[in-house]
Amino acid sequence: MIVQQLNQRFALPGVLLFERGQGNPPRIHVESETCEAVLYLHGAHLVHWQPRGHHPVIFTSHRSRYAEGHPIRGGVPIVFPWFAQHPSDAAAPMHGLVRQRPWRVERTEARDGVVLVTLAIDLNAQESTAWPFDAALRLIVELGEHLNLTLHVQNRSANAITFESALHTYLAIGDVQQTTVHGLEKTRYIDKVDQFKEKWAGREPATITGETDRVYLDTTAPCHVDDPTLRRRITVSKSGSCSTVLWNPWIEKAARMADFGPDEWKHMLCLETANIGPNAVTLPAGATHAMGCHISVAHMKA
Repeated sequence: MIVQQLNQRFALPGVLLFERGQGNPPRIHVESETCEAVLYLHGAHLVHWQPRGHHPVIFTSHRSRYAEGHPIRGGVPIVFPWFAQHPSDAAAPMHGLVRQRPWRVERTEARDGVVLVTLAIDLNAQESTAWPFDAALRLIVELGEHLNLTLHVQNRSANAITFESALHTYLAIGDVQQTTVHGLEKTRYIDKVDQFKEKWAGREPATITGETDRVYLDTTAPCHVDDPTLRRRITVSKSGSCSTVLWNPWIEKAARMADFGPDEWKHMLCLETANIGPNAVTLPAGATHAMGCHISVAHMKA
């Protein structure tokens, strides 16, 4: 009944359809002249985006759980209002309050080869002692030859709020060991694999040679991911974001993750648009903050 009602209100004939996804939660399936995409209402979670003429750009694990109370492994999780573990409440959910909850559909539209979807969720101060504030979130997803994701956060509390956020993007990679990431050179970062030590990146582009978990700080630069295996360059540019996260679990950590295939670490790389730690956002009462990422892909020359 929920899927039927959603289709009656928001379907775009021949372009956008609501359907039951894996594990039965409703999802949006987009099939247009410019791309194919799948977006779950659970967590407002994009799990697939493939522009015409390209391999899929977004990675999602084949072992991912699609069930209430579980996050989806891969895609683009929405992280808010804290990143990773809560700093003082061990029982609080990893990566915040919104990635395991259903979002509502506010709008769908198709124009000029782009499908626009707006999803929303409200947070009430009484819902969580870990973050007792009122806020309204909207995610605007633009699906076409390029992918645009914009997360709007409105402070509905009487006082200023401080939060961390991320568009936790998993990119699909041919072979992560052959991949280089340009754009983070000479940038300060926190190395979470090495006891959270603060370091400076060198002049060379970043490469993945082992477990990698870095939070690059005070950077608004676009990043270019060169993937010679799939002969393409993925570009991730951003707005309203001062942190960039680079993550790959590598062999041992991936093997310990029940929702992650043992060899899938080779074929993914997280490059996340974020505001974390010293880059957390403080938002006055009534104000709105927007953070966005723009993803494009181009064939590499032979």
